[in-house]
Amino acid sequence: MAMYNPPHPGEFMQATYMEPFGLSCRYLAGQLNVAASTLNRVLKQQSGVSPEMALRLSKALGRTPESWLAMQGSYDLWQAKKNVELKKVNKVKLIAA
Repeated sequence: MAMYNPPHPGEFMQATYMEPFGLSCRYLAGQLNVAASTLNRVLKQQSGVSPEMALRLSKALGRTPESWLAMQGSYDLWQAKKNVELKKVNKVKLIAA
């Protein structure tokens, strides 16, 4: 079942980990061994979670890498469904040769 308006992983990190536990971007970036600017782009929803970042987030915050990638995928698909025009896309008729 598709989620309604799924959160961006950066929004999720802010609400679930950073705000409740008072974590700064600089501190979490250090724990992830990435530049603060790299993490900041994810937190501001300007970048997505890559497989590499998913592995880092998994080790640092305890969720599986697959869950981080699934969250990013759900967010991306939701955004695409809102913005991609499919009226001129046609189904391919597949006939076995």
